[in-house]
Amino acid sequence: MADHILINELPYCQPVKDWLKDRYGVESAIAIWKQVEENYAENLNDLPDIGRKNGHAQAVYGGMLIFALYPALPDQPPISELEGFVQNLFMGQFTKLGKFFNLNRASNMWLIDKVFQKVGRRDRKDAETWPDGFINVNEPYDKEHHAARYQFTQCPNAEFAKKHNMQHILPLLCNSDFFGISEIHGQLIRCGTCGNSDVCDYLVVGKDNPLAKEYEVVKDDGGFLVSRKKKQKETA
Repeated sequence: MADHILINELPYCQPVKDWLKDRYGVESAIAIWKQVEENYAENLNDLPDIGRKNGHAQAVYGGMLIFALYPALPDQPPISELEGFVQNLFMGQFTKLGKFFNLNRASNMWLIDKVFQKVGRRDRKDAETWPDGFINVNEPYDKEHHAARYQFTQCPNAEFAKKHNMQHILPLLCNSDFFGISEIHGQLIRCGTCGNSDVCDYLVVGKDNPLAKEYEVVKDDGGFLVSRKKKQKETA
C-alpha cells in the first residue's frame, strides 16, 4: 500500500487557503477548501506509489494539490489567472536565491550543473524503488556554450493529467519552470514537456548567453510554454 503525503502535510496549504479567501471571501473559501480536500484524497486513490521520501515528492504531491484545486473553483477561471499564484507558490525560493545567485556567472552555471548531476543520480536511484516516479537522464555539461542539460523521460504529473483529462491544468506546473530559472537570471530553453512531447527537456543557460538569444518562448495550443528557434532574417 502506497504511503502517500496527505494534504495537511504539504507546505502549500496555507497559501492556497489565503488565496481562496482573497478571491472568493471567507465563507466560500471554507467550502471550496473542503472540496479541494475531497478531490485530493480521490487523486491519491489513483496515484501510484512514488514514495514520500522520493526527491521529487513535493513536486508530485504539489501537483496533486493543483489538480484538486482547479476543479473545485466555482467560476472555473481561465488557467492564465492562476499562473502568477502557482509560480510563486512553487518557485518562491528561486526569487530569494536570485538575490545572490546569477547564471550569467560561469562559476554559478558550473555549480548548477553539479546540482543537476547530483539530482539526476538521486533520481535514478529513487527510480529503482519507485519506478512510477520521475525518470531523469543527464547530459554532460556543455563547456563551449556554458549550458546545463537534462531531461525527464517520465513525469508522474503528466501521466496523471493524461489519465484524468487534466492536461489543460498541467501547464500551471510545467510553465513555472520558466519563471523559476528566470529568477536566477537564467533562461530555460525547452522544446517540450512530457505533457506535449515525448520528453521534458531542460537546457539552462544564463539569460545573457548568446544561445538564449537564438530562441523565443511562445505558448502552444495546449497552453504550454515552449522554446522555438528564431527564424533567421533574410538578407538581400
